Amino acid sequence: MALHNRKYLRDNRRELRRNLTPAEAELWKYLNDSQLEGRKFRRQHSIGNFILDFYCPSERLAIELDGQVHEHSVAEQADMVRDQKLYKLGIKVLRFENQDVFQQLDAVLQEISACFSK
Repeated sequence: MALHNRKYLRDNRRELRRNLTPAEAELWKYLNDSQLEGRKFRRQHSIGNFILDFYCPSERLAIELDGQVHEHSVAEQADMVRDQKLYKLGIKVLRFENQDVFQQLDAVLQEISACFSK
């Protein structure tokens, strides 16, 4: 079975792309069209049963933007389990709060870039 972009998640991925959160839309402006150090990112890319906010295939790097729903212990635990499963697949996950995109965009972009192989 394919690991990337499983067909049964296609409609969910499309819907998420059509309805980006404000933070996702803002960060996408800087990741789109290989603008960040020439790295190609995909938005709402699925790996296994997980739909990632952003994924850079060449770096095997996932970017997740977390809103208030992620501040509860149950959601935090689910995120940790998800990140561990992705790590076992060789994918590094970076998580940022939505507000970081608006208040500290340069720092967010620097942290993403710091994960790139040189």
